[in-house]
Amino acid sequence: MSIELTTVIILLLAASVALTLLDLAVSGLLTLLTSVPFKKAFLYGLWSLLVPPLLLAYGHFVEIDDIRTVEVSITHPQVPQAFDGYRIVHISDLHLRSFQNRLDVLRKAVEIINGTKPDLVLFTGDLITISPDELDKTAPILSRVKADDGVWSVIGNHDYCTHIGGRMSVKPSHTQLRRLLERQRLMGWNVLCNENHTIVRDEDTIALVGVENVTPSKHFTSTGDLDKASAGTEGMFRILMSHDPQHWSMNPQAHSYPLTLSGHTHCCQVSLLGLTPARFIYTHYDGLYQEGTASDPHFLHVNPGLGETLLPVRIGVPPEVTLIVLHAKQ
Repeated sequence: MSIELTTVIILLLAASVALTLLDLAVSGLLTLLTSVPFKKAFLYGLWSLLVPPLLLAYGHFVEIDDIRTVEVSITHPQVPQAFDGYRIVHISDLHLRSFQNRLDVLRKAVEIINGTKPDLVLFTGDLITISPDELDKTAPILSRVKADDGVWSVIGNHDYCTHIGGRMSVKPSHTQLRRLLERQRLMGWNVLCNENHTIVRDEDTIALVGVENVTPSKHFTSTGDLDKASAGTEGMFRILMSHDPQHWSMNPQAHSYPLTLSGHTHCCQVSLLGLTPARFIYTHYDGLYQEGTASDPHFLHVNPGLGETLLPVRIGVPPEVTLIVLHAKQ
C-alpha cells in the first residue's frame, strides 16, 4: 500500500471518529434545548457528516487523476506577426513524489501535452517535492515531452531540496540542486537560472526570461535576480517565468513584461462552489489575470499544477495543462 493511500485512509478514519463524536455532542445539546429526539438528530447529523470523508475519497481516487486541458488566448500589440497563433503549453508543480505510484497518470499527462502540438512547453517550477531521486522512475517519461522550440523550466521553492532529511530549511542544498538541474538537462529540458533565451521566427524574436524563486515568504529560498535574467531582452515581447505569483505584486518592474507565468499555489487543491482557501492567502492564485491598459496590457497566468503536496487530493481543482495561444494585435 502506498504512503499516499495510507495517509488518506488514516485521515478518513480520524475524520470519521472526530465527526461522530461531534455529532454525538451536538445531538445531545439539541435534545436538551429543543424537542428534537436524540436518535433523529444523531442520524441526520451522521448523514451530513459523511460529506467531508466522501469529498476526501473523491479528491484522492477520482479528481487527482482527472487532468484537464484549458486553452487561453493572449492578444498583445507586442506579439510579432511571425508568432501570431504561437502555441505555448504552461505546466507547473509536478511534485514527482506524488507520481511514484501513478506512472500511468504521468504518461497520460505527457500524451495530453504532446497532443496539443505545442511550439513551446514552459514549466514553472517545483519539479520535485523532496529529492532529485524522485526522477529515477519519472525522468524517462518526462523526456518524451516534445515541442518545436523545446521544453524550458525554472526553479521552484521545493527544487532547492530544502526538505531533505525531513526538516524544512531556507538554506538550499546546492549539491542536490545541481543534481536536479543536471538531471533535467539529461532528459532534454532546458533550465533558466536567472537567464534568458530568445526564439526567432523569420525576422521576429520573442524572449523567455527565467528567474530563480522570488518570494516574500521567510520560509522559502529566494534567489531570483530579475535584472540579471532580463539583460539584453529589452524591447522584445518577453515571457517571464517566475514560480511564485507573488513576485508579480512584489516587483513593479515585473509589470513591464507582457506575459508572466507562475504556479506554486495549487489553488490550495480545494475549491468548493468557487470558494478556495487560496483567495485568503494569495492575491493571484489561479488562472489568467490582466492589468495595465487596453493598449499596453500585462498578463499573469497561474497554473494550479499537476502534482500535489501535503494531502494527495484535489477537490474542485483538477490537475491542469494550459495551452496559451499568442495573437498579434492587428
